[in-house]
Amino acid sequence: MRTFIAIALPERITKLLGGIQEELKKSQADVKWVETPNIHLTLKFLGELNPEQIGQVSAALAQAGNKIRPFEASLGELGAFPSLRYPRVIWLGVEKGNQNIKELAALVEDSLFKIAIPREDKPFSSHITLGRTRSSLNNLRLSAALSNAGGIYKAENPEFHVGRITLFKSTLTPKGPLYESLAETILTAT
Repeated sequence: MRTFIAIALPERITKLLGGIQEELKKSQADVKWVETPNIHLTLKFLGELNPEQIGQVSAALAQAGNKIRPFEASLGELGAFPSLRYPRVIWLGVEKGNQNIKELAALVEDSLFKIAIPREDKPFSSHITLGRTRSSLNNLRLSAALSNAGGIYKAENPEFHVGRITLFKSTLTPKGPLYESLAETILTAT
């Protein structure tokens, strides 16, 4: 089964991010937007795992969760990979709690490496994916919208509590991916 590890976001945050997506959609760019209930912060994509590995991963995540305390995080700047001018992946960064999330991702990497899951070859970047462009249609309009939409959520309270991480199963369907929680790990360090 196809799996990944993520921080699930509270509904008020995903709704806020859905509002940002609605603003960006006005650019009429060719983007595959992440469905609002599916928006999350990925710590590590694992790919295909067998049922035996699920138990091992769950135990490894529990070890990682024992080494970090719950923390507060907040939404950061709106951006795109590789750049705002040539957006392929549209994302929102993390401001407050960014270092905690990086530490959590490193603990997850270390714990998973002990059970023979390879480390990422690129450095971890805390971000929440909002969408991916499918073509260059209206990319200039999308770039302008990204530059202008950065402050949409600032009047809201973009802070959220991070107290657990989740191992998700991702089932790809013609209507988009379906996510199912396989295991949750509570952050318990004192």
